[in-house]
Amino acid sequence: MVKGYQPAEIESRQYRRWEDAGFFSPSSKGDAYSIVIPPPNVTGTLHIGHAFGNTIMDALTRYQRMRGRNTLWQPGTDHAGISTQMVVERQLAAEGKSKHDLGREAFVARVWEWKEHSGDRISQQLRRLGSSVDWSRERFTMDPELSAAVTEVFVRLHEDGLIYRGKRLVNWDPELRTALSDLEVISSEEQGKLWRFRYPLTDGDGHVVVATTRPETMLGDTAVAVHPDDKRYQKLIGRQVRLPLTDRQIPILADDYVDPEFGTGCVKITPAHDFADYEMGQRHDLPMINILNEDARLNDNVPDSYRGLDRFEARERVVADLDALGLLDGIDTHTMKVPRGDRSGAILEPFLTDQWYVKTKPLAGPAIEAVESGAIRFIPENWSKTYFEWMHNIEDWCISRQLWWGHRIPAWYDADGNIYVAKSEAAARQKYALGDAIELKQDDDVLDTWFSSALWPFSSMGWPENTQALKTFYPTSVLVTGFDIIFFWVARMIMMGLKFMNDVPFREVYIHGLIRDHDGQKMSKSKGNVLDPLDIIDGIDLDSLLKKNTEGLMQPRLMAQIERATRKDFPDGIAPYGADALRMTLTTLATTGREISLDLSRVEGYRNFCNKLWNAAHYVFTHTEDLSDGESEFTVADRWIQSQLNATVTTVHKNIGDYRLDLAAQTLYEFTWHEFCDWYLELTKTIVMDPDTTQARLRGTRKTLAATLGAILKLLHPIMPFITEELWLELCKRTQSPSKSIMLETFPEKDDFATDKEADDEIEWLKAFVVGVRQIRGEMNISPGKKLPVKLAESSPTDRSRLDQHGPYLKALARLESIELVDATDTVSAAAALVGQMRIVVPLAGLLDLDAEVKRLTKQRGRVTTDLGKCRAKLADSQFLSNAPEQIVTEQQDRADELTQKLERLDAQLERLRAAE
Repeated sequence: MVKGYQPAEIESRQYRRWEDAGFFSPSSKGDAYSIVIPPPNVTGTLHIGHAFGNTIMDALTRYQRMRGRNTLWQPGTDHAGISTQMVVERQLAAEGKSKHDLGREAFVARVWEWKEHSGDRISQQLRRLGSSVDWSRERFTMDPELSAAVTEVFVRLHEDGLIYRGKRLVNWDPELRTALSDLEVISSEEQGKLWRFRYPLTDGDGHVVVATTRPETMLGDTAVAVHPDDKRYQKLIGRQVRLPLTDRQIPILADDYVDPEFGTGCVKITPAHDFADYEMGQRHDLPMINILNEDARLNDNVPDSYRGLDRFEARERVVADLDALGLLDGIDTHTMKVPRGDRSGAILEPFLTDQWYVKTKPLAGPAIEAVESGAIRFIPENWSKTYFEWMHNIEDWCISRQLWWGHRIPAWYDADGNIYVAKSEAAARQKYALGDAIELKQDDDVLDTWFSSALWPFSSMGWPENTQALKTFYPTSVLVTGFDIIFFWVARMIMMGLKFMNDVPFREVYIHGLIRDHDGQKMSKSKGNVLDPLDIIDGIDLDSLLKKNTEGLMQPRLMAQIERATRKDFPDGIAPYGADALRMTLTTLATTGREISLDLSRVEGYRNFCNKLWNAAHYVFTHTEDLSDGESEFTVADRWIQSQLNATVTTVHKNIGDYRLDLAAQTLYEFTWHEFCDWYLELTKTIVMDPDTTQARLRGTRKTLAATLGAILKLLHPIMPFITEELWLELCKRTQSPSKSIMLETFPEKDDFATDKEADDEIEWLKAFVVGVRQIRGEMNISPGKKLPVKLAESSPTDRSRLDQHGPYLKALARLESIELVDATDTVSAAAALVGQMRIVVPLAGLLDLDAEVKRLTKQRGRVTTDLGKCRAKLADSQFLSNAPEQIVTEQQDRADELTQKLERLDAQLERLRAAE
């Protein structure tokens, strides 16, 4: 075994061995436990958020596998319609081409080529993370079998009256030229303008004033509305206004929706370009005039002078023309919500168009009941409230997208526009008795990506065939996902699972938070703070990181911004930490919070933990060469570590059962680093290095070393699979205990190790004694290597008995020259610590250069006094208290308290030293 920990070599070698041996496949033994991976979009590479979720899923899968469950972690990727088409269209644009130059069939073939490249990159990342997915079952949402499942669901829903085609107002992305669902819209406050226009009355002098944030839409107005109780306008209800810039007259009508307090209390109604206006138009049977083309240029429904103009060019023209006519009443600055596409970033337009919809309310009812009844449980439970709020107010789902990449809608049209829904054109002709003479054309649109994703738990297992995988692993055990896709994905999977499998898709939904950077900022490429998990695992130099973060960008300003951010956050690039250190870090971050900050210093800390474990194992291996049969005698330290181990096992099981993997990881860290390494290994040195130790006692300690290390490796394996496998196989070789893999071993269970209250009490006393001596060393600046004489005052019979029993331990761990029992002692000229009622006293005379130590502490006291004075001056400054942020003021108060306590400690130390002079 190499002495140094080298994660890169270990990880690649062990993963190949696992995969080649088929260790990730279900065992066909024990109760089923299954997880479907949230299929990552095939649009690129996995980011640190993916690594977070996958670490949690892998830890759960490995834990259950070691507990004897028949585990399946189902892998796969999503075709990501809009995102993937955007990527390939940009590639074509760089070549001076468009998708129309290629045609649909060739363009789709080009996307498949790109998918094969990118999809492989994602699977390699998953392997590097240690994901124990069953690769033999890997699926892609556009595989032939899964595509057939999508078609089957569409046809059945249509036959049940739950899918329909209708002309409705949708969120339209003019850049991608496709409809978007409400969930694909990002609305944020932006600074804009509110224009006020005068619409002249047709039957006399006067006008009404309307306000709008989108002046170009006035060309599609079909009414003006006021509140029926607004006395200012009651006489105008039923009259007509002349719509400026057009030859049309439109009515003034009354509607309760109008807010009399907003603007002038008089609103323009454009039913084809505003969602609220659309509803009002439905109520009042108003005509709907669409003034836009798919690219958001004005169409032939507007006067000649505006046709073909981009919407924003038209806006300027309309305002200028109304101003020239004396009909511009005023312009105000206005903060408003602007809807943008979550993929393109383009400002969306409400757009009247024919689309396909799922009627969701009949599907939502059973899905709501499934959570209310406990058939599905959200963890943390508060997320069920979010789920219910959305489900009770669910709207019909627009599922058609005007794209080429995706599942093409299985609907055909004849020359008269009649629609025929079936699994294929041949099936449509047979189903609707259509002869060959009738020409049919398939719908050009594809389905929303989330439509196929909603089927993932059962389509990935072979539905609509009644496969063995479905019989065994459906419903799945738990879904692990972020809160940001509860609506996009979780709710829709529940609706579809209940509809087509007559059962829930999963029993539990574990919702984790979203990863932010060390400053709590959302990770995005434009901020230069996106982290590729492989860069953390393998390391990356600054130049390579800069190149990676700015790759594919054309805007110099954005590139400069990203370069500045990258240099600030990663001035030396990223050091190689290995997969286990990253996984341990991510597991400790799996709290119940919504947002989680990742700081690379934490990854470095867990890389140190890996080194600590490696070195501890190396020590154990050197002392476990001979575990021959024979009588074994176990020391109090042996019994104590086994007792502590049993408590740790119990806690870890509870933590994982509660989905608090962060607490499980912290428990294992504390036990491994502090109890095992810092205390037990040090205690064993008095046994294994003492030539007078009996063979029975030596054998007992060696067995305990091996058993405890083995248990630690098993407990840590779900979180840190690589290092634990490497060390486990070495331990098995040293102890002559053959094993194929630690993942096939049994996870430690409660009561595998004996609880020993007496040993716990004895070692806790010993630890308090050693810590007391170490505290004295630290306070008095005594070298750790210098052996100390100690005097013990006010000791009880129990203390004296323990001194006799644990003397060798105490002298070794506390580095003591002698231990003397006294009735009383001069504690003023000595440093002291308490262990229960017993006082540990270290005489200072002869241990230190008292004059030099007094000078050192006096100098230190002067610095502390100066700092405390500055701090108190700030806190006494009323201007500082009124202007500084609350957090800064609190920090200053905390620092003042800390410096005051430090000053008190220094004064006490100086008093003792001066008394000893």
